[in-house]
Amino acid sequence: MKLVPMTLAPADSVLSMQDQRLIAALQYDARLTAEKAAAVLNLSPGTVRRRWQALTADGTLRVVISPIARPRDGGLSGAQLLHIRVRPDKLDALARSLAAREDIPFVDITTSGDEIVAVAATRPGSRDPLVFRQLPSTPAVTSVETATVLHVLRVTSEWRHQVLDADEISALNIAGPRGGLVADSSYGVETDALERAVIDALTPDARLPAATVAARTGLPESTIRRRIARLSAEGRLITQVLVDPRRLGLPVDAMLKLRVGPDHLDRAGRTLAAHPAVHGAFAISGPNNLSLHLWLPDLTALYDFLARDLTGLGINAVETSIISHSAKRPWPARETSRPR
Repeated sequence: MKLVPMTLAPADSVLSMQDQRLIAALQYDARLTAEKAAAVLNLSPGTVRRRWQALTADGTLRVVISPIARPRDGGLSGAQLLHIRVRPDKLDALARSLAAREDIPFVDITTSGDEIVAVAATRPGSRDPLVFRQLPSTPAVTSVETATVLHVLRVTSEWRHQVLDADEISALNIAGPRGGLVADSSYGVETDALERAVIDALTPDARLPAATVAARTGLPESTIRRRIARLSAEGRLITQVLVDPRRLGLPVDAMLKLRVGPDHLDRAGRTLAAHPAVHGAFAISGPNNLSLHLWLPDLTALYDFLARDLTGLGINAVETSIISHSAKRPWPARETSRPR
């Protein structure tokens, strides 16, 4: 029997280190100017502009207002994590059907060949028709496991690609990702009509110049500049750099379900959420009460995380899944051959 290794991203699809560093700089400051980036990264402003423009033009890079962290949207608390077992011959069709729904922002397929993992945006305590009626009555579905997000410890907008050194991060005048979900902790601050208009204008492109936002909203440019500065200073302009992690040399996409004792849950969750590989961490309902989502360079790094980083945290059980490919993610999909 011939063993076929798991297919990872081709080496030639990984971006140059210069491009990776330029993308990482935008994670710390989405509205960073080319001049400042050039000074911090020891490049010319012209090079910075050309590379950002090229990466944006070919769809590799987008900088947006975080789709799950806008103040009036409530973040991910109360969402449902769905683990759906499906007849293998119906897997692709069901994944496409789920991906077409507006209330499902993420749809992944694991390497098991019969499992779909999805996030469904629901109201806490609601009897969602998808979960309670539609999926259970679908002949292709063999089982559905659901868990409710109880507490958000880290979301992707807080994840940082680890390619800048401490001096460079300091020079960006940004201390790094804040703990917790910033928009959920906009701390009851009401957004007025002007702020909502600014956020809406910046949602598809958080780097739009103030002049463009002013033209689209019909407001004075000076007013727009002041309001953007205020939102940024208060931590309420929450942006996300959308880029396929495989382009950053992180082809292994893993999901862990952990069972943690109640007296260790908060400490374990916060400790693991701060790990550089973790781009999502959620306390959830059910016997497995902590969900982690990681991007890693290879399977050895995943083994090291399981064998070393999970120790001493009161974790009693671990279930590990590796994502084969994604049917729906915020970043543009890259065509890859899927093992059959």
